[in-house]
Amino acid sequence: MPAFPWDDALALGLGRLRWRPRDFWRATPRELLSAAGLRTGCGALGRDGLARLIADHPDAT
Repeated sequence: MPAFPWDDALALGLGRLRWRPRDFWRATPRELLSAAGLRTGCGALGRDGLARLIADHPDAT
């Protein structure tokens, strides 16, 4: 997995969007992209996706 593009994220949040540092660091990457009008490519988690997630990460008993 590639490293997170911090330089690009900082330029977007602090530069283009002109957020205060406090607001930038409180935002999630998805919120940052949404505020910039960019699509994240992620839809809502469907029933099949939830079933896979549960199977992959069962609760400890």
